[in-house]
Amino acid sequence: MVILIKTSQRFFHQLLQMYRPFENHLNIHLNKHQLHRAQWTILYYLSNFGSATLVELSTYQGVEKPTVTRTMNRLEEMGYVEHVPSKDKREKRMQLTVLGRKIYTDVRVTIDEYEDDILTGISEEEQLEMIRMMEKIRTSILK
Repeated sequence: MVILIKTSQRFFHQLLQMYRPFENHLNIHLNKHQLHRAQWTILYYLSNFGSATLVELSTYQGVEKPTVTRTMNRLEEMGYVEHVPSKDKREKRMQLTVLGRKIYTDVRVTIDEYEDDILTGISEEEQLEMIRMMEKIRTSILK
């Protein structure tokens, strides 16, 4: 007996099947630098988009503000992030420190190697098409 599975069902099943192994292997690589994915995501954001508030970071990660606060506190203890002086004392804006920028650059090499290995045989054009599709799906999810 052949069971036909809808393409959309197969698509989301494959997405879920890919996500956990990717994150698990990513954490193995990040552990070499005493980091985990949530910390890496914040370092990535601050390096690529500049300073941010805890609210901006929680929205970006899709997690609650207390989760980001705990992660930021740990990154601050490690010396990777610091407060940006602000006129509004209620706003906690953070940026990378000099050490944070160096760590990001060092870890980026490790992660680039991992990601390049995963994407072997997938052209840049195919990657760009997947990025476009993922952005479109994410927009549909968040509307």
